[in-house]
Amino acid sequence: MIDAHSLNGPAGTTTVRIARWTPGGCVWCGSTDSVETFRNEPRCGLCREKEAVIDEAKHFIGMYGLRPLGGTLASEDDEEREFRVNARDAREVLNRIRLEKLPDPAAVRKALRPRAAAAVNAPASPSSTPAKAPTKKSQAGVTGIDAIELQSRVEKLLGQLTAVDEQISALDGVQGLPARARMKDLERQRTTVLTTLAALEKARRRTN
Repeated sequence: MIDAHSLNGPAGTTTVRIARWTPGGCVWCGSTDSVETFRNEPRCGLCREKEAVIDEAKHFIGMYGLRPLGGTLASEDDEEREFRVNARDAREVLNRIRLEKLPDPAAVRKALRPRAAAAVNAPASPSSTPAKAPTKKSQAGVTGIDAIELQSRVEKLLGQLTAVDEQISALDGVQGLPARARMKDLERQRTTVLTTLAALEKARRRTN
């Protein structure tokens, strides 16, 4: 249904937990506020909003070949961290409002049947027009945006790589345990940046 994980919520936040699901309510939290079909099941506006935040973070992580979302917020830059923090907060909200007992999928499907039948039997509105498939121009626009984002991230990482190389050069020949520990950390950072750059190059090739 969703992949939310249990996380500690921010202090001072309160949420009303609905005891049980009723037909027409959100299958995740039971709310009847702005319920619409989402992933083939009824979901309220709040749940859809939080799911969209998580989906957006997953898209960003996947597009750049980064480490999957998880418990740690360790990131390569501020932009990645923002996505991870937003996804964590969204999951925390979803877990706080989750029903103690989720509804039986069969009961949910049964409740959806009358609504689906009404939609099929309803007369078509004179003003309604069929949805048009995306044009090649619009599809190219999405690819272009992705290419710009990729280029921007590559430039940031190259700048980061230059800074790391400069620090490594400055430590060259320096003796002592602190210097060796710092050198090891810098080499680890350099490896991470190079790995990410390689993943971005693969992503760039897919957009061409």
